[in-house]
Formats: sequence, C-alpha cells, structure tokens
Amino acid sequence: MENTNSGKVENKKVTAGILGIVLGSLGVHKFYLGYQKEGIIQLVATFVTCGLAGMIGFVEGIIYLTKSDDEFYETYQVGKKPWF
Repeated sequence: MENTNSGKVENKKVTAGILGIVLGSLGVHKFYLGYQKEGIIQLVATFVTCGLAGMIGFVEGIIYLTKSDDEFYETYQVGKKPWF
C-alpha cells in the first residue's frame, strides 16, 4: 500500500467500517469515502423505508472490516466501487 509519489497513503478501512456499522443508515460511511451521491441515496432510502434500508450500511461496514487492508484500499479508495 505504498504511494510511489510520497510515502504511505491513508487507508480508511477501519473508520469507514465502524461508521458503516454505527451510522450506516445515514450514509455517513459513504460520505467519508467520498461517495456523496451514494450517501444521499442511502439517507433517502433509509427514510423512505422507515429504517429498513439502514441494514445496507451495517452489512457494508462488516464487509469493509473483513477485507484485507490492500483489498479495501484498491476496491473502495482507488477503484471507487460505491456499493458492496
């Protein structure tokens, strides 16, 4: 996980995972990773479904935490994969 330009790059895996589990229904983990559109979609979906869509954030938080650091970084920070 070395950035060839200047030393180490920040891996947001643990923070995004915890935010997904705790505040995932509000899309906070999406905003933290820079996915504004998806964060708004998550927030609206949670309100429209009376909280049921909040499970998506919870599941994503668990998925984030179970990936290796390199896999998380490549998938969600470099590859910009917004969902699962």
